[in-house]
Amino acid sequence: MQSGLPGKTVERLSQYRRILYNSIREGKANIYSHELAKMMNLTPVQVRRDLMLIGYSGSQSKGYVIKDLVELIGKIIDSEHGQNIVIVGMGNLGRAITSYFSGKRDKLSIIAAFDNDLQKTDRVVAGIPCYHINQIKDVLNKETINIAILTVSPEATHEVTKKLLDAGIKGILNYTSVPLTVPEGIHLEEYDIVTSIEKLAYLVK
Repeated sequence: MQSGLPGKTVERLSQYRRILYNSIREGKANIYSHELAKMMNLTPVQVRRDLMLIGYSGSQSKGYVIKDLVELIGKIIDSEHGQNIVIVGMGNLGRAITSYFSGKRDKLSIIAAFDNDLQKTDRVVAGIPCYHINQIKDVLNKETINIAILTVSPEATHEVTKKLLDAGIKGILNYTSVPLTVPEGIHLEEYDIVTSIEKLAYLVK
């Protein structure tokens, strides 16, 4: 199994797999590097480089075998036994992410949520149990959970992050507008919708 891949390569592998799943649903068995490249706005050279990096090469006549490539990508970027995720903040965004992600990946599952709104805690919200935010450490100690998705208010972001780190979380996907700094060994992904929109606005102006 390939390890130590660059983060951007892992992102593209995930995107390749989504395209390949769609191709399977369309009844395709093979795909060429130029087809993958076109759908991802990449060059065929970049696609071939990524796939060679994980030890996969196609044939000039038939391209890549989609089923084999999907299986290989899964072996590389998925955990063998699967990983559990929690989401902190069950407002509109938190519920939308939970509902969208449900059933999308066999090896990744959002299994619990946290909020400070007593109207949401101690009940099932968007199909998963929702606990009070003060129960983060207790729940994480009982379950094997390494990843958290943050959708809390800006004011609560740093306090909640500290609770997650104290509870042993290893990866955080930050959907808030507050940039985070985390200790070495903690993996952080920040989704900055404002910057993305400003980039688009600049490009189209």
